[in-house]
Amino acid sequence: MRTCSARIADRPRAEPDSPVVRRLTRPRIGAFSLIELIVVLSMLALFVLMAQVNLFGTLRRSTFKAQVQSFVSAMQMAASTAAETGRRYEVIVDVTEQTYLLRQISSSNLAEVLDEEIIVDGQFGDSCRVSYVEFDDGTYANEGQAKFRVGHAGWQYGGKVVFLDEGEQAHTVAVGRLVPIVQVLEGDAELMRPKAKDEVPSF
Repeated sequence: MRTCSARIADRPRAEPDSPVVRRLTRPRIGAFSLIELIVVLSMLALFVLMAQVNLFGTLRRSTFKAQVQSFVSAMQMAASTAAETGRRYEVIVDVTEQTYLLRQISSSNLAEVLDEEIIVDGQFGDSCRVSYVEFDDGTYANEGQAKFRVGHAGWQYGGKVVFLDEGEQAHTVAVGRLVPIVQVLEGDAELMRPKAKDEVPSF
């Protein structure tokens, strides 16, 4: 009678490269559980969301500054070119349409803007909106057009253009009557008005 050990010895042995041996000898590989995977994905989603918020905030601030700077550059171009050439220029701010343009005045009809007169035209947006325009002669415009004219002697009238950013914070672009410098100021800055003759001290 054959013993148990003899029966075991008679069994065919598995080849070293057989699927059975590979399955039994393969090392166990660690894997994520479902909860760990959900936690990791949630953290990644949170980081992506934070990055998007910071990026959009930076882009909004950059867009506001870029649009205001483009407008200021048009104003400075008008003043400097008028001082150098003696020609007259006009910057038209349309509060209703939220646009502006710089043109060289070439005819006596100031109400008509010819295509060949336009040097720069621009558009404001939701992140940079004109609230109102005020001149130092008391003229005020929160709709329609406001016009800054400049010649060799300087601006015809000083004034300010008040912008609102996306957070409804006010910023002022100030224009001096006889000063070619156009300034950007924080908040709704007070308008500098020319002094009357009786207010100027005599020496």
